[in-house]
Amino acid sequence: MQKIINNPKLVVNEMLSGFVKCHPGVVVSPEDPRVFSLRSPGRTPRVGVVSGGGSGHYPAFIGYVRPYMLDAVAVGEIFRAPPAETFLHAFRAADRGKGVICLHGNYALDNSSVCRAIELARQEGIEVRRVIANDDVAPHKDANSRGLAGEVFLWKIGGAAAARGMSLDEVETVCRRAMASMRSIGVGLSACTIPEVGVPNFDVVEGTMEVGIGHHGDPGITTYKLRPAAEIADLLMAEILRDADFRAGDDVSVLVSGLGATTQMELFILFDRISEILKGERLKIYRSYVGNYFTSLDMRGATVTVMRMDQELRELLRYHENVCL
Repeated sequence: MQKIINNPKLVVNEMLSGFVKCHPGVVVSPEDPRVFSLRSPGRTPRVGVVSGGGSGHYPAFIGYVRPYMLDAVAVGEIFRAPPAETFLHAFRAADRGKGVICLHGNYALDNSSVCRAIELARQEGIEVRRVIANDDVAPHKDANSRGLAGEVFLWKIGGAAAARGMSLDEVETVCRRAMASMRSIGVGLSACTIPEVGVPNFDVVEGTMEVGIGHHGDPGITTYKLRPAAEIADLLMAEILRDADFRAGDDVSVLVSGLGATTQMELFILFDRISEILKGERLKIYRSYVGNYFTSLDMRGATVTVMRMDQELRELLRYHENVCL
């Protein structure tokens, strides 16, 4: 295992220490060293926006603590959900008197931690709602769909809605609509290596690829022979379009995220074919994002997310971009 680390058991702590030193606009909660929030959140009462999950997904989650996006995040060990107390401290850090919305992925331990934290927060008088990301279209043993990079769209929409002064009910409603409007799927060309373990967490045979991978380094649903980029795009988009209720003439936004060890060149090659597929379906791309938005340590591969836009979602995504220039 060739990695730039010190102690494999301390990679998360040392990564977080370096991140905060690099980003002075983000601070560590005095209550919990695994909670990060904005240094100057502002005084205007509004809905607070929180997310969180295991480490290993940078820039998720800490990289999205920024104005008009996430106010606070709870950080766990690599691919491990933060405990309920950490989410509770994140809710406290984000609370501005108008309630808190928690936007998180659909994983059993994350769900358990968030639900318990919401109970504790309500005992303190903090009203917390949650919207669960379940955008993955790949079927798997859990009947409930997992969250993939669609969470990034959720954070953009939720953060913009809160910044515009929408109520907790309104923020929850628009986030649920955004979530229902998006679909994602991923492809893995290699496994990833958790530093503390030191070996890949599963095998991808040379010349093959795993379709339907998860963000926790889990293998895909189906193994295929490795195909050219255009054929990979065809395969992924066929799954998304089969599951989604997109109609000719719809505006859509697209997010192609690398998984940590995929070059930007490869991602643009993949997006090139995706854009042609959408054009052929008479779907107009409103916004596109190509890069490392939600990774899985050093896995090679990518996830694709497509979200159908309505007028309000367009306004919120545009608002987020305008104020974040």
